[in-house]
Amino acid sequence: MKNLLILGAGSAGTMMANHLKTRLPKDWEITIVDQFEKHYYQPGFLFLPFGIYEEEDCFRTKGAYIPEGVNYIQKRIEVIEPEQHQVRLEEGDVLKYDLLIIATGSRIAPEEVEGMNGSEWQKSVFDFYTFEGASQLRRKLETFDEGKLVVHITEMPIKCPVAPLEFAFLADWYFQERGIREKVEITYVTPLDGAFTKPTAAATLGHLLDEKGIQIVPDFAIASVDNENKKIVSWDEIEVPFDLLVTVPTNMGDDVILRSGMGDDLNFVPTNKHTLQSQEYEDVFVIGDATNIPTSKAGSVAHFEAEVLTENILNYVDGKELKPAFDGHANCFVETGFNKAMLIDFNYDQEPVPGLFPFKGVGPMKLLKENKVNHWGKLAFRWIYWNRLMKGKTIPFISPQMSYAGKEVEQKKEELTKKEELTTH
Repeated sequence: MKNLLILGAGSAGTMMANHLKTRLPKDWEITIVDQFEKHYYQPGFLFLPFGIYEEEDCFRTKGAYIPEGVNYIQKRIEVIEPEQHQVRLEEGDVLKYDLLIIATGSRIAPEEVEGMNGSEWQKSVFDFYTFEGASQLRRKLETFDEGKLVVHITEMPIKCPVAPLEFAFLADWYFQERGIREKVEITYVTPLDGAFTKPTAAATLGHLLDEKGIQIVPDFAIASVDNENKKIVSWDEIEVPFDLLVTVPTNMGDDVILRSGMGDDLNFVPTNKHTLQSQEYEDVFVIGDATNIPTSKAGSVAHFEAEVLTENILNYVDGKELKPAFDGHANCFVETGFNKAMLIDFNYDQEPVPGLFPFKGVGPMKLLKENKVNHWGKLAFRWIYWNRLMKGKTIPFISPQMSYAGKEVEQKKEELTKKEELTTH
């Protein structure tokens, strides 16, 4: 028997196990390893602090989503030894592999900033990128009646780059519902030069911040958190005071990548951005947050990657050439409060633009514009996540490669094509 080993049973690893279980040749055996029992629905962490979701809405048992016939091992991964084509687990277990998929995700690293996880951690300084952080923040918000709320991003890349903006928008709604919005000053602090990484979306989202009375502090490179005086300080000595700091700490790859010497400075694995093959090891593939590819670290991206990677794994097993088919496709709902959301759809080369999604002329979802359909689409995604994506099923009418249909750039592309045809003839 040949062995396919998957490291990580989160979103990406679970999808790959389900995709490949019925498609690999019968002489292949699949093993998946993860040290944790719970599988968290990470998009739910955004809603948990505001009481939109309850704690039990945000997790399931990992084993329940591993397909029958796949070996599931719940143990800590000590080190990957790619030259020996093996992985060492706790208690000395060694797993040999013929093919390895790294899906070890990412984690927050508040220790990377001086004072961030100091005396005020989980008192007036919180994250919402972990289940524990979001739960603690919920209890804090219930008693926060006035003062300065600062929503802060340490550095890029982070999981779901729009989530901090969504938190600021939902906080505006939350405090208005409680009738105390005028008593809470909300400031959005980012290392970027605007509200988002892509110019068109940044302009639209920046306008929304302004509409909601949320101040933005751009180009902020944090040096430290001053716990005693409750302020964050940048390297160029700009100070932003807070009564409540909701921060997105540095995001890093799993520590096993560091122990294995396979990552970059942030422990992300250098990966071919189109084939998802490791840049160093031919028999190693990488997916989801574990990669260093220049696209969003989001569940939708892992889903699109999984479809492309499945085909490339099968090509590799058959001795065929890998297809450079992943285009960086990301599809993200952006909650804006008051039961509305906008939707952005983009890839490596195309930034988010207005339009309709997924059908040209029909939608029903609007790109870069708020509506209630988008909001309900985001809430419905939780059902889709558990009942389709984690079981290796595709989403109808949405391909892993980004479609230009319905986007405002489509007409410009058609005009350019016609001009090229006229020039040719």
